[in-house]
Amino acid sequence: MGFQLDIVTPEKTIFSDTVDDVYIPGSEGEMGILELHAALVAPVSPGELRYLKDGKTEELAVGEGFVEVADNKVSVLIDLAIGEDAIDEEQVEEAMKRAQDALDGVTDDQDEMAALQVLIAKSEAMLKLKRKRR
Repeated sequence: MGFQLDIVTPEKTIFSDTVDDVYIPGSEGEMGILELHAALVAPVSPGELRYLKDGKTEELAVGEGFVEVADNKVSVLIDLAIGEDAIDEEQVEEAMKRAQDALDGVTDDQDEMAALQVLIAKSEAMLKLKRKRR
């Protein structure tokens, strides 16, 4: 039977359909959600989101956001969701290096440090997904 999964970024709806399960990276580790899961609102951390649809597992690199579970529906509201095919490994590596270099130069601006750390975490999630099957 499954449950409704919606994955939404500010730009568009990435996925909206019935799935059997979903695994979401959270601040305390990976969250597994199955049919009839209890109501929940939790933060999503950069990492890999996986869901099972018709016996096939799909994977996305995701950024920060929130997940809401209610009434057998899971809504994932995030700032980044990208599949392996859409990841340009060289471009992501360059962006991550620039962010790491910029982070090395920041000394007392906590907001800038946090933003750069999130950018690095998103880059790492994309590279991990892209390199997973090598």
